[in-house]
Amino acid sequence: MNWTVVQRILGLLLMMFSLTMLPPVAISFIYSDAAWLPFVEAFSVTLLAGLVIWFPVRRARRDLRLRDGFLVVASFWTVLGTFGALPFYVSDVPAMSFTDALFESMSGLTTTGATVLTGLDTLPRSILWYRQQLQWLGGMGIIVLAVAVLPMLGVGGMQLYRAEMPGPVKDTKLTPRITETAKALWYVYLTFTITCALGYKLAGMDWFDAIGHAFSTVAIGGFSTHDLSFGHFQSSAINLIAVFFMIIAGVNFSLHFFAWRFVQIRHYLLDPEFRAYIGMLLVISVVVIISLSWLGVHDNAEDNFVNGLFHAVSISTTTGFTTVNYAAWPGALPVLLVFASFIGGCAGSTAGGIKVVRFLLIYKQGMREIARLVHPSAEIPVKLGGAAVPFRVVDAVWGFFAVYVVVFGLMLLSMMASGLDQATAFSAVAATLNNLGAGIGEVSAGFMDVNDAAKWVSIVGMLLGRLEIFTLLVLVTPVFWRH
Repeated sequence: MNWTVVQRILGLLLMMFSLTMLPPVAISFIYSDAAWLPFVEAFSVTLLAGLVIWFPVRRARRDLRLRDGFLVVASFWTVLGTFGALPFYVSDVPAMSFTDALFESMSGLTTTGATVLTGLDTLPRSILWYRQQLQWLGGMGIIVLAVAVLPMLGVGGMQLYRAEMPGPVKDTKLTPRITETAKALWYVYLTFTITCALGYKLAGMDWFDAIGHAFSTVAIGGFSTHDLSFGHFQSSAINLIAVFFMIIAGVNFSLHFFAWRFVQIRHYLLDPEFRAYIGMLLVISVVVIISLSWLGVHDNAEDNFVNGLFHAVSISTTTGFTTVNYAAWPGALPVLLVFASFIGGCAGSTAGGIKVVRFLLIYKQGMREIARLVHPSAEIPVKLGGAAVPFRVVDAVWGFFAVYVVVFGLMLLSMMASGLDQATAFSAVAATLNNLGAGIGEVSAGFMDVNDAAKWVSIVGMLLGRLEIFTLLVLVTPVFWRH
């Protein structure tokens, strides 16, 4: 393990992250909310900590190995979440304990969207901006952003990229150089954010809300600047714009990159994961809309359609925005939506969940085993898009699924042991491990009434979900530390 290189990178990344605490200072002055001091204090502490970590090993120059990359990613997300909590912790409004501050910070950076805050409409604008900004930075992964900058600092980035990017297949690069890949992803990400903000503005939001909600929409985050989330605006046009951008943010960003670079969209329809993703959203939306109409949940057909479509997309993509209290819907609808979040979005997107491609491979593997019962001697490959999937990838998917189930079970037992009832505990684990945020039961409105022990379990779950479990669990295995 190249400890000095890991320490150097961690210090550099922490100093970079400190700069993200300056925009809220500007927002504070613009809106005269007198809440700028906590951000200046947090900036100073974070910058100094990064400098102290980096300075003793500033001349370390070694190749970064894959194991080093896993350690940097896991360490940085933990450290970043901790330092990101400083503005919340030192601020007088809102007054938060360290546990609550860390929960809010980690929820933002992991794009979970679960919150312990109430009275959002009365909070300082700088605090609200900071929450939205955390989600935007976490959406594509601040490590991927750093990969585009690190070469200028004399550090290679491929190992970081492999450890950070979500999905079962991480070796495919969009461009020959990893730096260009990271830049390409962020160009697409930034373009979507700007377009989404303009759409919200044209539909009736003010600039602050438009930019803030664009941050969390494209990041599949779920934080809002209002307690009622999108229900605050009472606008079908705004809701439908959000639906569109939640859908495209849940698509593999490499598909968006190729569409932008080669000015064509045919490859979307040729991608099996994209087809499965759109098909899943379509089926769930139809079921929810028909159920709401049949049960007469809302007074008119437009409300049933818009609210049904909005929540089907929002929960399925693990965004977590709401327009109404969907947890109070009758029948199995709330549980159906929570189950949909287990699938989540596409690999290589900003969405959480297990990912569509993994469920697609599990389904195809199951169909192959059924075929083998009829033809025991046949060699039947698992195919995706007409090409045989390597056995190693299939094994990795099953391994991930097995570990996910075990982790989910352990978290569920821990939540229940802390005092939560079964429904709330199940929903809380699903909301955090899937990076969903919105839950049912006692966490339908947020995690403010959950005990501290359950919040710490949730923090671990958010980290595991954001880094897809293995990136963190690999650090506790003997084989990782063995020379």
